Amino acid sequence: MTKHLISAGDLSRDDALLILDTATQLARLADRPIKKLPTLRGRTVVNLFYEDSTRTRTSFEAAAKRLSADVINFSAKGSSVSKGESLKDTALTLEAMGADGVVIRHQASGAPHRLANWIKGSVVNAGDGTHEHPTQALLDAFTMRRHLGNLESRRVAIVGDVLHSRVARSNVLLLNTLGAEVTLVAPPTLLPVGVEGWPCGHSFDLDSVLAKTDVVMMLRVQRERMNDSYFPNAREYSRRYGLDAARMAMLPEHAIVMHPGPMNRGMEIAAEVADSMRSVIVEQVANGVSVRMAVLYLLLGGNVSAIGAESSEPSTSSERELEPADTGQRRRRSDFAGEEA
Repeated sequence: MTKHLISAGDLSRDDALLILDTATQLARLADRPIKKLPTLRGRTVVNLFYEDSTRTRTSFEAAAKRLSADVINFSAKGSSVSKGESLKDTALTLEAMGADGVVIRHQASGAPHRLANWIKGSVVNAGDGTHEHPTQALLDAFTMRRHLGNLESRRVAIVGDVLHSRVARSNVLLLNTLGAEVTLVAPPTLLPVGVEGWPCGHSFDLDSVLAKTDVVMMLRVQRERMNDSYFPNAREYSRRYGLDAARMAMLPEHAIVMHPGPMNRGMEIAAEVADSMRSVIVEQVANGVSVRMAVLYLLLGGNVSAIGAESSEPSTSSERELEPADTGQRRRRSDFAGEEA
């Protein structure tokens, strides 16, 4: 693992699998009465959000607290940012506060990269403009592995507003690293310039790809980022690129339906599809906590040896230990069974 997680493209296959395997271990905490580990006790994680967020911010907060880290939630609204303070000055303030890790969401693409040059702690990109959202791609891959097993040669269709989607970009990079075959499906106006150079295919016809798809991921039309008309109207978009019951029936029996949220029910996805047995949308949210716990653990306190070379194999909680790399001590095996911090 590198010091920061800025782009899904920064992850090697081994890095990605290490995060996913670690998340598999940490996911077992969700079924226990005490959902907490002492792993990051004494570390400080700052959630620095310049854009509104529900799932991502609360997911990172829950992840840090379950690892016993101190959490500071920083919102641009009601802070010195509203008075004109720059990102660099905010970064210097966080540095002075002793932040070990900063989770940043920013409306400007590249902001996490700049922040990483200004602070000593680790930086995690929680979404920057229309650029990337690497932890969303990781939780999506985690969800796919739980339902489909190995992602090698699996076919994934990402449908909708690819042009403005940081989720699509990160998923293309990560899934390609993990060996999946990705097809972007959208009207020509909602595909980025230069998409031909991305490690994926693309299509303008949703119906033609559904029958051979293992995963269909629907994207929200991001009207707040649009300053022009990219399609005739919502009804026409839904008719051509919306996933309804009839289109869902075209999928193979094992295929799953995903959505990074928030959803526009009735536009890109019908309510009956979103609430169907094939939908794993709610599960994606739950998996986000486990994956972000794994990211924070590995960046702020973990090392490969603490996971074990055989971590990709199923195991019981007593067979693994998750501890900060700098403690120099091995805790009792019962600690991973849920010690209260």
